[in-house]
Amino acid sequence: MKKLIIVLVLITTIFSCKNKTKKTDNNEHKNHSTKSVKEKIPKKKVLSPHQSTMAMIGKAHIHIDYSSPGVRGRIIFGGLVGYDNVWQAGAHNATWIGTNKDLIINNEMLPKGKYGFFTIPSKGDWTVIINKNWDQHGKDEYDAKDDVIRFKVTPTLSDKITEHLEYKVEKTGDTEGAITLVWEKVTINFPFKLNK
Repeated sequence: MKKLIIVLVLITTIFSCKNKTKKTDNNEHKNHSTKSVKEKIPKKKVLSPHQSTMAMIGKAHIHIDYSSPGVRGRIIFGGLVGYDNVWQAGAHNATWIGTNKDLIINNEMLPKGKYGFFTIPSKGDWTVIINKNWDQHGKDEYDAKDDVIRFKVTPTLSDKITEHLEYKVEKTGDTEGAITLVWEKVTINFPFKLNK
């Protein structure tokens, strides 16, 4: 009997609430958002999206992981990225390169593993650095004592602007390849081969 009374009270309450209407003044809604709760607020555009590139060269899997900043009308090299200073070759965390096979870069052996990839941009030749410490924010923990390979490359300049930093790993032979970094008007490129 108690359950029946509770049910009747609930039904009466529901029907009485449905029949009530609230008069509102149109001015009352002027400051309210008209967006539906279900509408999604547009996501903020990521300025330096996470990217990766990879390739198989023979039996070697080469992988590069980086954040890709944009030019956005700025002077990049010699401006945002100062000359003659270590740069993490990307945005946010340091760019890293991984290989499952030993490689030869600039006549030096790079044992299989994961490495931080840094550069020192310059008005002339750039320095490319492959460092043991791959997991760091920017260049916060960079230490030259951890460099595995360090060598010079001559950049090429273009009139065309590449808006976002881009890496490529390209196969140039059965056991040979090349790594390219392109951003703004600058391209650097260097070869590597599998250690047999």
